[in-house]
Amino acid sequence: MFKFWPEPNFKDIIFFFAASITIMLGSIPQQDVFQRVMSANSEFAATRGPVIGGIFYILFAFVPMFLVVSAMIIMPEEAARLIAEDPQKVLPTLVMTQMPFVMQVLFFGALLSAIKSCASATLLAPSVTFTENIWRQFFPDQTDAQELKAMRITVLVFSVLVLTYAVAMQGTSIYEMVSGAYQVTLVGAFVPLAFGLYWNKASTQGALFAIALGLLTWLGFTFTPWGEAFPAQLAGVLASLAGMWLGSVAPQWLASQHAGHRPVIGLE
Repeated sequence: MFKFWPEPNFKDIIFFFAASITIMLGSIPQQDVFQRVMSANSEFAATRGPVIGGIFYILFAFVPMFLVVSAMIIMPEEAARLIAEDPQKVLPTLVMTQMPFVMQVLFFGALLSAIKSCASATLLAPSVTFTENIWRQFFPDQTDAQELKAMRITVLVFSVLVLTYAVAMQGTSIYEMVSGAYQVTLVGAFVPLAFGLYWNKASTQGALFAIALGLLTWLGFTFTPWGEAFPAQLAGVLASLAGMWLGSVAPQWLASQHAGHRPVIGLE
């Protein structure tokens, strides 16, 4: 409560840093961010819009935090018990026990609408991306009807996968699930995106190495005791950086070495 910075030791600081970059950098290569930037009507809107949106995100994030602090003042004993058992129950309990019926309807109506809108967008985004960027490579001459059918099947498949994941992760906090989702894009997409834009030596091989090493390292730390000593997402980012460097620089260096030792024909 009212404590932002971690304890002054290496483990707490490194895990605090890893949690920070998970949201700050892992949210950049997201489909919704890309869609909003690319749909802007000008460069000014594309560059200033995300900054303004980020500021409003911070302001709106203070609302639920304010309500939880209010719950600790209004019902201190019950709030302390819920925080010890399951912090996610503090806000719904405050609404159900301390607010009038009209506010309860508005709160849960807004909550359900937010969940449904996010769920629909989250299912459509990867389905369209998969169909347009991967499926089309194998079937470039498909008609609009075939493409629509492929999107519908993809949405169904992703829905089943997400439902299976949700059932398997039952009991996991929303924070951990959201953090895990952002960690995937952090370790698998951020480095290829950033280096592809700003590093002139970046190559396709480097991007593939970065994706493979980042994801494999992240999985290795996530499902082993190593993740308790060092944050899995930070290990994945470091491995992704190494993969980008190796995949981009090493082939060019080998090519230059091979060219340097090539015999010159016609000279004696």
